[in-house]
Amino acid sequence: MTALVVHESHWGNTRQVAQAIADGLADSDGGPVQVVDVAAAPSPLPAGVDLVVLGGPTHAFSMSRPTTRRDAHDHGAEPGHEGRGIREWLATLPTGDTSCAVATFDTRAEQVRRLPGSAARAAGRFVSRHRLGRMVATESFYVEDSPGPLVDGELERARAWGRALASLA
Repeated sequence: MTALVVHESHWGNTRQVAQAIADGLADSDGGPVQVVDVAAAPSPLPAGVDLVVLGGPTHAFSMSRPTTRRDAHDHGAEPGHEGRGIREWLATLPTGDTSCAVATFDTRAEQVRRLPGSAARAAGRFVSRHRLGRMVATESFYVEDSPGPLVDGELERARAWGRALASLA
């Protein structure tokens, strides 16, 4: 199994989760795993990709938008992430190919854990609606606040989720 882990990260938390998921996938001896920032993510997907794991931060109860990315930057997020997010990358993918398995994840503030709305669920709906792949899983990982840090245990949980994804794909 060949996996591509695509992430959008403004504070570095989502990038850490993406790498932990990739480590979990690699632990399963499923094949090569590549981790890429959404700004460099390929479209269309390279031939032979069996699993795409896509993650980003939850902004305003969904995937980020240009305005929410600018707001994050204005509040101290890492520069260079104001352009393309996972929403825009998904829109570039060709529709109708459901042979690839897709899993989505997000990072969200722990204090809004019970509130509706999630970048992972919104991305999953987009994937299903536009037939960009076969959805296999969705998960949220939690940060203490927008800039982080990740809640204790989340990286270990992300690695375990990556190992579980290998068996689903």
